[in-house]
Amino acid sequence: MSDEELIKKYVPLAKQEQAFRKLKKGYPVQYLIGNVEFYNSIIKVNKNVLIPRFETELLVEKTINYAKKMFNKKLDIIDFGTGSGCIAIALKKELDANITAVDISSEALKLAQENAILNEVDINFIEGDIAKKPLGKYDIIISNPPYLSYDGFVEEKVKKYEPHLALFAADDGIYFYKKILAYSKDILKEKFLIAFEIGSDEKESLTKLLEEHYPNYKYEFQKDFHNLDRYLFIFSE
Repeated sequence: MSDEELIKKYVPLAKQEQAFRKLKKGYPVQYLIGNVEFYNSIIKVNKNVLIPRFETELLVEKTINYAKKMFNKKLDIIDFGTGSGCIAIALKKELDANITAVDISSEALKLAQENAILNEVDINFIEGDIAKKPLGKYDIIISNPPYLSYDGFVEEKVKKYEPHLALFAADDGIYFYKKILAYSKDILKEKFLIAFEIGSDEKESLTKLLEEHYPNYKYEFQKDFHNLDRYLFIFSE
């Protein structure tokens, strides 16, 4: 379905003319219609959250597959930088798990809570800085954190309309990976999985972090639909 057809389907007739004007200026159609489909769920979106991408759906799919192979019990999972809640909701629907979802934005969490209700799932949402260690012990850490460097390329309409808080990170984009990996062992159980979505140019920098924090553990970088490095998985032996 084209963007114009989506507007005709989802936007009230009285607001369609304004929506078409915004669309011509590059305003994301997902914000105009107010929702996206993500991993068999309808997720409400607005200007306070990143628009869920196909790449993140693949992160969820891969994580679910690993979880089913690795574990045979009810899981404790934490989702860092949950945004709209799309990752947490998808995992809750597919796995037997207690899920905690953290975000620094109160507006994002408000929408994530609405999405959890819409999708009839129970998730523990926490407002907090993912650079700081949370309470609890978890089998799985999953995160699609802000990972764009401030001076790197980003599509103009993304830079203009999507929340910079969810897009950009210091240290050439790897700030949040540094922080999470530094405290991760304190919050992980003996058998664990870490699943990250990453920037396509960050493999070398992240490998150095792994050598520092996880030198004796198995890890895998994996490609996205465009054959770009997009995922990092770290496993307990």
